[in-house]
Amino acid sequence: MTDGAGRVVIVGAGHAGGSAAAFLRQFGWAGEIVMIGTETLMPYQRPPLSKAWLKGLVAHADLELRPPTFYQTNHIDVRVGATAAAIDRAQRTVTQADGTVVGYERMILATGSRLRRLAVPGVELSPILELRDIADADKIKGVLRPGQRLVIVGGGYVGLEVAASAIAIGATVTVIEREARLLARVASAALSEHVLAHHRTKGVTIELAASVAAIEGAAGKVAGVRLADGRTIAADAVLVGIGAAANDGLARAAGLVCADGIKVDAAARTSDPHIYAIGDCSCRPFTLYWRDVRLESVGNAVEQAKQAASDICGKPVPLAEVPWFWSDQFDMRLQMAGLAFDVADTVVRGAPNDGKFAVFHLKDDGCVQAVEAVNMTPEYMAGRVMIGKRTVVDAVRLADVTVPIKQLMA
Repeated sequence: MTDGAGRVVIVGAGHAGGSAAAFLRQFGWAGEIVMIGTETLMPYQRPPLSKAWLKGLVAHADLELRPPTFYQTNHIDVRVGATAAAIDRAQRTVTQADGTVVGYERMILATGSRLRRLAVPGVELSPILELRDIADADKIKGVLRPGQRLVIVGGGYVGLEVAASAIAIGATVTVIEREARLLARVASAALSEHVLAHHRTKGVTIELAASVAAIEGAAGKVAGVRLADGRTIAADAVLVGIGAAANDGLARAAGLVCADGIKVDAAARTSDPHIYAIGDCSCRPFTLYWRDVRLESVGNAVEQAKQAASDICGKPVPLAEVPWFWSDQFDMRLQMAGLAFDVADTVVRGAPNDGKFAVFHLKDDGCVQAVEAVNMTPEYMAGRVMIGKRTVVDAVRLADVTVPIKQLMA
């Protein structure tokens, strides 16, 4: 199967890879499609893992990106439990770990990202948990129960979502964040403060500006987390969520240009015109902000899958989208759009004390760069449109909730 004429090989069977395969068929690719995925499952959705899946509210079938029959009907060869070990760009082949060699006409790298590890004494104790895939989520489900003491290292979105789910189950939760506020790298101070207060009212203990010195225990079991200031927080389990790095090792070994991920253009093409990269593993241009960015989100995975499939099928590449994100924590629906680069002014619309507000980020000329909304979907939707249209708004009118948001969109 080394002759790759008319074949697209997709390395990675996550949301990005599964979406790319579907778009290829939708856009008219008639050749072979081979998808190589390290997990033993067909492509599935990961966002519910920290929320509904942990709380037992959904079945596996609810997570599937598409039913298994979709791949059969569309003649997509999905190889689960397989690993791409090396790419030969000259021969246009990819070699799997078992020695199987597959040729390609085009290749799409959708290798995702890997979690950063906590480098302190005691990380060999059990249970030290992480959350990247369904196997990780199942380990967490097996540990969480009423009264269980869970310590979460890292106050990012995933850690906070797990905290909310664990509280709902009846566990006791402490979040340790080394920065002075939650979500320090991805959210405004106003949003961070609101999320902090809300978690505390729900019973989550949060330690800010706190560093982990060691994980302590006996007989191979976790007993507590020792902080740099000498305090020890009792724990029955520890979840580490301190960020992720691009899985670009396969691309680097093949000589593709990488910098905080695999560098691609607006059509998701790498430095090799026969190879594309999409999703968490790629670093892509955003013309709205005049810079390259690596994003980890479902929206980004789907949009890049669409870009790559369009280019491979000879169709116009879709216009650059406004990046969007979301997070559900307790009764908070957090919806974000855009990227807060080159921000000169921040405007809060609504009342944080009422749990319903939006934070707009503006350039010095009043152009909307980003929006963060808490239980305020109309403002989120309007902000997303404003960002895409490069709308200039008056900050005073924007802050006035008596002025309908639609009036500000013109």
